[in-house]
Amino acid sequence: MKVFVTGIGVVSAIGLTVEENFRSLLNKKSGITECKFPDDQKSIYTGRIAKSNSELKQLLSITDGYYSRTSLLGIIAAEQAMGNNFHNKKLLTAFISSTSVGGMDETEKYYRQVLKNLPVDFNLTRTHDSGNTSENIAAYLKFSGYINTLSTACSSAANAIMLAARMIAQGKMDRVLVGGTDPITDFTIKGFQSLMIYDNEWCKPFDHNRNGLNLGEGAGFLLLEGDRSIKISGNEPICSLTGWHNAADAYHQTASSPDGKGATIAMKNALNKAGLETKEISYINAHGTGTKNNDLSESIAIKNVFGNVIPPFSSTKAFTGHTLAAAGAIEAVYSVLAIKNQVHLSGLNYNDPLEETLMRPVTEPTQAVTKHVMSNSFGFGGNNSSLIFSRI
Repeated sequence: MKVFVTGIGVVSAIGLTVEENFRSLLNKKSGITECKFPDDQKSIYTGRIAKSNSELKQLLSITDGYYSRTSLLGIIAAEQAMGNNFHNKKLLTAFISSTSVGGMDETEKYYRQVLKNLPVDFNLTRTHDSGNTSENIAAYLKFSGYINTLSTACSSAANAIMLAARMIAQGKMDRVLVGGTDPITDFTIKGFQSLMIYDNEWCKPFDHNRNGLNLGEGAGFLLLEGDRSIKISGNEPICSLTGWHNAADAYHQTASSPDGKGATIAMKNALNKAGLETKEISYINAHGTGTKNNDLSESIAIKNVFGNVIPPFSSTKAFTGHTLAAAGAIEAVYSVLAIKNQVHLSGLNYNDPLEETLMRPVTEPTQAVTKHVMSNSFGFGGNNSSLIFSRI
């Protein structure tokens, strides 16, 4: 059973639509800016979306109820990916989302109310659970039946996409709307700062002088369909999802293994699943967070798999910031766009190669034959995932 991509949606710091995101990528326009978050903190670099929750609700015509920013961003991207598709009783349809922090952005408001002895709104805590995020998105889009939520740190959305693909390939579902969403929260900022991997300047993925990541927020969703669904929906596939694999090496709670073991296994087995040789990969959208540990580990893993013939690769996180659970879905959308538009996407802020591997990422968007794209997402705990999208 083949797995086709027929719809994509994305919202990030570089755009509220697929078209805006792609235009920013081609024009090398980053969404990372210096701002204060929260207001009583010194300025830091983040990939924030320039819309308040009230503005997002207005955009979605939501007038009541409690919605976390996580849910609102997810609704925007999921609605784009769903497009003009309607619910069809002939099709078994599932909804799978992923998130790292769930509704923590709302819980933090409650927490500050308590600390400052202000009137407390207990309803804010109802949005905290990660599953609440998925339920809100599903309810807005009138999904019922199979609804699921995954949370495996920064590989969450990639793992959600894998689950969706397996369900279609095994005939358990005809189509799945799948992706991930995360906002910026005080908790995540403080957490990465405590690990001393938050860059005080604009992040520099795969550069020798990189100092850490910048956080971002956003959501990405894809509509995946099997053969039976395509026949009934009449949708034209953009590309297919041909390879996927997850490998958890459990090297460390937060650090990637120095020999890239888990990442190596994930990439190799994704290639095997797709039935491809290394030379057939046209472009790699790397995880590339900009941290000392991650970029070196991923570089070593790529060399482990591809030897001395490294495909063009780049990280797009200097555009969006690291969007945590949403990263795998946002970058899956970018990978689909690379195939659709036959282009290798560029990174930003690269000057000097890593002295250990001397690998050089793509620094300018390049029109080129793009048949197979690998998208990497690596999370805490050594949870490593690789996806492969292929031109039809």
